[in-house]
Amino acid sequence: MRNHSVEAPRTILVIGGGVIGLSCALALQRLGSAVTLIEASSEARAASWGNAGHIATEQTEPIASPRMVRTAAKRLFLRGGALALPPGQIAHWLPFALRLARAASPARFARGRTALSGLLAEAMPAWRRYVDVIGTPDLLREDGHIVVWETPETAAAGLAAWRAADIGTTRFAPLDGSELDALRQRIAAPLAGGIRFTGSGQVADPGRLARTARAAFLSAGGSERIATVTAVDAASATLADGTRLTADRVVLAAGTGSAALLRPHGLKVPIIAERGYHLQSPPGVDWPADLPPVVFEDRSMIVTRFESGLRAASFVEFAGVSAAPDPRKWARLHRHAAALGLPMTGAQPWMGARPTLPDYLPAIGTAAGILCAFGHNHLGLTLAPITAEAIAALAMGETPPVDLSRFTPDRFSRGL
Repeated sequence: MRNHSVEAPRTILVIGGGVIGLSCALALQRLGSAVTLIEASSEARAASWGNAGHIATEQTEPIASPRMVRTAAKRLFLRGGALALPPGQIAHWLPFALRLARAASPARFARGRTALSGLLAEAMPAWRRYVDVIGTPDLLREDGHIVVWETPETAAAGLAAWRAADIGTTRFAPLDGSELDALRQRIAAPLAGGIRFTGSGQVADPGRLARTARAAFLSAGGSERIATVTAVDAASATLADGTRLTADRVVLAAGTGSAALLRPHGLKVPIIAERGYHLQSPPGVDWPADLPPVVFEDRSMIVTRFESGLRAASFVEFAGVSAAPDPRKWARLHRHAAALGLPMTGAQPWMGARPTLPDYLPAIGTAAGILCAFGHNHLGLTLAPITAEAIAALAMGETPPVDLSRFTPDRFSRGL
């Protein structure tokens, strides 16, 4: 039971216009607050909008796990895998990797899984409320997703791994003969088997989501400021030109930039840019519009049909946020697309940085008086609406709809 203990803040600054920040701005606006959203660019360039569009409610096990540590060497890019540790970026990824290994201990992994499961259990209901708020329920597709394998060996191993995994509120079943045959007619490579999940979903198009949510925020009286924030505290944000904006509350949702803004407050936030790559075809591609996301697990690649085209996404590259993209990643995506026979003619490349913390849990809560919502790694899109609802509850002095104790932003400073 949640009860109001404070009045809604009259004014709120939200720093960061990705899917997390924009969702928070909308949720806070519904409290009756005057919300100003501050973003460094007017273009939807954040990793929020370059992902696979998959609402991954099945991913209740944090990636920082004993199994991930054991198998990391097999997953390296140089061995054909998706994990890239560029030698020139070792100063960025080595300290992070050591922290990740500690966070992947069996005990910490078990606690993280319990916490993440609770958050993900509320993700899809929150998404339904979110698309209703912005007036576009068709943006949410609850058709699940598909995982396929190309050899009998990987099919057997993959199926066993998923049967042993905690998949939260989702369920899966083997693809029946007709479903597998329909995919085989589309895919040039042989398919040895596959499974179909229910309870997961996708957004119809990340670009339309960004445009629609922003328009809903502005039409309801929200303000937008295109600027770089250089300092922040509980009641103000300082911009690169020296302007100081004040408000009753401040929300920090600046992705990989959040750590630098919290450092002056004595908070240690070991965030890293976990970069992903994709290729996207132009609209009108020859791929079924009603086919849900397809994960080619042997290739560590997910393919999603959006209104704006077909997108193939992959890779986990640990590096500095400003490091140059690695064209070899796009080249491999092109090779995978060709081998699978995907209609990717004219595909455009993209690279973006997921904000990731060593335990692969987001930072949601209050630190130094600042409301924080960042570090969602692969789950930013999935968790945006429920994160926004939690931040709105904290702003009102209410008990959040989910337990946030494992997501506290200062957990690394406190050695948790």
